[in-house]
Amino acid sequence: MHYLDLTLPTPAENLALDEALLETAERAGQPCEVLRLWEPADAAVIVGRSSHVAREVNRGECQRRGIPILRRSSGGAAVVIGPGCLMYSLVLSYQRRPELRAIDRAHHAVLDALVRALGPLVPGVACRGTSDMTIGEVKISGNSVRCKREHLLYHGTLLHDFPLDLIQACLLMPPRQPEYRGGREHATFVRNLSVDAGALRRALAAEWQADEVYAQWPAELTRQLVAEKYSRDDWNFRL
Repeated sequence: MHYLDLTLPTPAENLALDEALLETAERAGQPCEVLRLWEPADAAVIVGRSSHVAREVNRGECQRRGIPILRRSSGGAAVVIGPGCLMYSLVLSYQRRPELRAIDRAHHAVLDALVRALGPLVPGVACRGTSDMTIGEVKISGNSVRCKREHLLYHGTLLHDFPLDLIQACLLMPPRQPEYRGGREHATFVRNLSVDAGALRRALAAEWQADEVYAQWPAELTRQLVAEKYSRDDWNFRL
């Protein structure tokens, strides 16, 4: 598997690169799998492809704090990212992993791999709900998926040193909640891992056998997607 440890300067560029990696794999004419790791330099709110911003985000508080709101290409609810939140992105091939065509099996396959990777570092880590990772009853990772014809993009968060009060400030209560949440507010529902980012990076790369450096990442397609999509209000605030 290709390995790319690359954080671009802006949230729009980072979201665009995830989609560009998926589109590049689709255009390759053969299986192309990538693990990308990145950690943003500044806070941002990222809503899901079908999220209604007004229902999930405290837009006034984001404006007051100067925190941008952007929309990703995958589903799920809004998240807050920034320093202390390691982001992972996987592009996986259906030809190599045909079982992933079933969305529920895709969630289980990827999250089970994350549990194997993190288990030696984080006792008690487990999968809960549709696509959460937890320790006990608290959430440490949220994840989402985007499916294409021959590949999927599976990406998510790993909180390790994140200011959790920012989540409470910027997000409203989500319209859909897993049963185990029990109606808890963000402040009592999420927590950080007691693991540094370097150890997380090494564990994920080892689990996915991502040992082939992806040197020629799709810079031009990334720039195109920023210009045509991720920098535009008609995409980010379309719902």
